[in-house]
Amino acid sequence: MGNSSSAPTSTPPPPAKTEEKKPSLQKVGIKSGKKICCCCPETKQARDACILANGEDDIDCKKLIELHKECLRSEGFTVK
Repeated sequence: MGNSSSAPTSTPPPPAKTEEKKPSLQKVGIKSGKKICCCCPETKQARDACILANGEDDIDCKKLIELHKECLRSEGFTVK
């Protein structure tokens, strides 16, 4: 039952790393030098509190979302 003779298999080498040019994603604000998660804490806090209390579709929350996006854009981030 176990008399088959097979050569031990070796693990193939990892694929060679190729340097791919990916589009540079901005991780730090131009003006403040902060990461996007740390920029605009006032608008972020107001936006988050509104969304938790009322949901994303609330008119006031939509305004706060846009205010936060404007703040992030003013820091140099590209926001949809």
